[in-house]
Amino acid sequence: MSRFTPVLATGLAAVTALALSACGSGEATAAAGTAEDPVRIGVVNSGDDYWNTFTDLAEEEGISVELVNFSDYQLPNQGLTDGDLDLNQFQHLQFLAGYNTASGQELAPIAATAVYPLGLYSQKHDSVEDIPEGGEVAIPNDDTNQARALLVLQEAGLIALRDGGSAFSTPADILEDESRVTVTPVDAAQTALALQDVDASIINNDFVGDADLTVEDAIYSDNPDSDAAAPYINVWVARADDADNEVFQQLVEIYHSPEVEEGVLEASGGTGVIKDNSATELQEILAGIEADAS
Repeated sequence: MSRFTPVLATGLAAVTALALSACGSGEATAAAGTAEDPVRIGVVNSGDDYWNTFTDLAEEEGISVELVNFSDYQLPNQGLTDGDLDLNQFQHLQFLAGYNTASGQELAPIAATAVYPLGLYSQKHDSVEDIPEGGEVAIPNDDTNQARALLVLQEAGLIALRDGGSAFSTPADILEDESRVTVTPVDAAQTALALQDVDASIINNDFVGDADLTVEDAIYSDNPDSDAAAPYINVWVARADDADNEVFQQLVEIYHSPEVEEGVLEASGGTGVIKDNSATELQEILAGIEADAS
């Protein structure tokens, strides 16, 4: 997922203020984007410079935008469901599918933003081919990143997963007879520290620096255009009834302007890969993830 900024109190206060000003039913109509009725967007990194570029460009097009910042990942989706937000932009499709299936909601992706490749790192080996038979690889143990890490290892040819794997795979799905390495799940923050004890680690971008590494040091990263990476495409999200809102589509176009995209990549430390999947394609991917979850 995108990077997150620890500003929970700000997000909660903003949602509270929005809830008090929202219509009595708690279901906001699509924002007009005027100064009196700005488009309210839930994000988790409003301090990044590209958001200033984005809001300035939107203003030039006559669209007023209000960013609402969060660090609790559930709040932007709940705020959108309750009508306190008009859009949010902070999550990948896998996370959205988890929210929809758990809550019974139908929030819809309307555009792609970027995908952030997940890397395999080693202090003992210079390539995937150098990792020995029976080697040990550490992976994050949280559900979302664990499944993705397993798919990365399968893509790298180090393990095989039952039925080809999915965004819900667990270590129990590893086919030992067809795999070269064993896998040890650890807390995501510990994957970098584990490098001294294992042959390699799958390390989230946020923790790469903890091992004095850069993303260029990865000996393998997943293909951002592969089917395995599709659930991890970050997206703009709206309520289903607002998926075709013309103002929202204008904002998506502004986000994909060269000036904003350059800022997005800079904020990611060069790890992001801009994606331009259509809303239809994203909704089909989401439906597949939700079906796997049921």
